[in-house]
Amino acid sequence: MYNCIKQLLIRIIPKGILFKSEPFFRRLYYQFYKGKKFQCNICNRGLRRFILLSDNDTICPNCGSISRNRRLWNLLESEFLRKHIKILDFSPSRSLYRRLKSYPLISYTSTDISGDFISDKSFDITNIDSKAEAYDLIICYHILEHVENDNQAIKELYRILKNNGVCIIQTPFKEGEIYENPLLNTDDERLKHFGQKDHVRIYSSEGLKERVSTCGFHVDIREYMEEENNKDGFKKKETILICVKKVA
Repeated sequence: MYNCIKQLLIRIIPKGILFKSEPFFRRLYYQFYKGKKFQCNICNRGLRRFILLSDNDTICPNCGSISRNRRLWNLLESEFLRKHIKILDFSPSRSLYRRLKSYPLISYTSTDISGDFISDKSFDITNIDSKAEAYDLIICYHILEHVENDNQAIKELYRILKNNGVCIIQTPFKEGEIYENPLLNTDDERLKHFGQKDHVRIYSSEGLKERVSTCGFHVDIREYMEEENNKDGFKKKETILICVKKVA
């Protein structure tokens, strides 16, 4: 039902108007999911359940957050958000964009070049139009697996980050080594080998740590484990890289 309604709205409403009107439609849809068993930590709404998606992820009917958005918000709020921090976020979820834009006394900038996300800038991650050491915190969530020259992208993230600044990175992960092959360059080949037609590799967490460390970052791999059907709608297992720029 949820996917049918979503696809119908996408077909009949222009993208810009849909972005603006999405909160209204979601508030209406949320009325069918009100409850106390679960709670979305981004919009702080109580739910009788999250909506189960076709990929077994869960989405909040009120704000549209999926599990990784809720985990990221929990991490940001508990460890990183502070007064006057400057944040750059690549292709953010609309739920997090709206939450961070409303957060007091921070400077939050989003960027996207696809047109599928709400953004303030359109930076090419391999050639970011920003001065060096401009940001305290960078969010790079599910971006690098789309970027052919990921080493250059990581160097750019390092360049624009302030000393002791943090870049939070997540991608899909697998066990073993990074799997990539530049000869696999059609939609069908990439879908078969990398799981999505616009992905160009699958990282392992250790492989990505090594690649990011080579560009100068100090990297901590965070592993999160949760019970099934936990109240916050977090995934049972999730991996996030916390990458700190430390200049000697």
